[in-house]
Amino acid sequence: MAVKTVATKTFQGRIERRRGITDRPVRFRCFLQNAIYDVLKNRGWIESRDDEEWDFYWCDVGSMKDLFDRGYFEEHMRINHFRNHYELTRKDLMVKNLKRFRKQVEREQGRLEALKCDFFPTTYVLPSEYHLFVEEFKRNPDTTWIMKPAARAQGKGIFLFRKLQDITAWRRGEYMTAYDKEQNREAVETYVVQRYVDNPYLIGGKKFDIRIYMLVTSYNPLRVWLYREGFARLSGTRYTVESIEDTYVHITNNAIQKTAPNYDPDKGYKWSMGRVRQYLIAKHGHEIVDIMFKQMDDIFIKSLQSVQKIMINDKHCFELYGYDILLDANLKPWLIETNASPSLTASNQEDNELKIRLLDDMLNVVDMEGRLTGKEKRIGGFDLIYNDGPVYFDEAGVETFNLNTLRLNSFLGCANDRNVQLRHLYRQNQLIKRMEKAAAAAAAATSNNTN
Repeated sequence: MAVKTVATKTFQGRIERRRGITDRPVRFRCFLQNAIYDVLKNRGWIESRDDEEWDFYWCDVGSMKDLFDRGYFEEHMRINHFRNHYELTRKDLMVKNLKRFRKQVEREQGRLEALKCDFFPTTYVLPSEYHLFVEEFKRNPDTTWIMKPAARAQGKGIFLFRKLQDITAWRRGEYMTAYDKEQNREAVETYVVQRYVDNPYLIGGKKFDIRIYMLVTSYNPLRVWLYREGFARLSGTRYTVESIEDTYVHITNNAIQKTAPNYDPDKGYKWSMGRVRQYLIAKHGHEIVDIMFKQMDDIFIKSLQSVQKIMINDKHCFELYGYDILLDANLKPWLIETNASPSLTASNQEDNELKIRLLDDMLNVVDMEGRLTGKEKRIGGFDLIYNDGPVYFDEAGVETFNLNTLRLNSFLGCANDRNVQLRHLYRQNQLIKRMEKAAAAAAAATSNNTN
């Protein structure tokens, strides 16, 4: 097997080694039969059987631990999860890490900087923080709260409440009797309870949240890519805070909405990120919307920094996260949750095309074929926003430290001319590699003549 190694410098001057498979198709395994499988096959990669070697593995979080425990990864191999990804993607652990990070920022940088970490609602983990929650509940008796299972997805088990008695049946299992323990009855499922954001921004009178995709290729150093495209998921029912028992009003997850009697996937329940951006600019102007997007960038970076020191970094791993963001009526973004396995099943043709582009660009960044130099700030629809520090952009399209032009290299909801950009990028990289090869040959010839 020919695996070429290219030595490159990153923006901060570090040397890293990139390997690419050059003499055969990449071999992959994939546990899904949806968009990711189609993308892998369309790249000309070959599916490996269980008894065959692989280069790239798209595995589920359940089998990942066994894979790490049993396997030895060769240098070029890649897998789509970090070992303890759940530190950010389990709701209770995410909140624990965010709270700890906020305290750390306040201790090291002051209270004003710590206020930038107030992007998640007041949250308690139950049953461990039940008594703290009760104290908060009594201080704010008219507040609406939302309960979420810590380790479930797709909107399962979520409900809203305003009275403590509404969770009595759930709480009853917290204190098990000796008899219960002898019978090996299961402990109470861990939940998070959050102050419900009851003043959401509405489009056409309907609540929505925004799904945004982040790609992390390293935690040490932290290297973060933001995808330009995403989408808003709209409720099919007009918003009202009065009917808290109506899940179709309050939970925008597509897994919930598609069970509604009047659901129609082609009826406009999803807006592209570009459409959302244009709508908000038309209503509020560029300046206000730019501030909102900068706050969202802060959420992405700070949430990842909150787990950076505890995440088990591995050069074989990467993670595609699905961030869920809610805007309130003041255009303040709130982090709702982070998903390690964002849905790759399309709800309609437009959704399928977005996910095909997303996954193809993800593989372009992972770069199994070794076509990159390591200096790229944009690859298809992905923009590098953090590389052991913020990555900035100026009008010339190069990294800058001019304080008058500093702007994060973030383009969420902007045009994604990925095909043109990729063609230009790969042509440029081929030219650079030919020039480097020629320079190396010239240097070797000069050295031989000298000797």
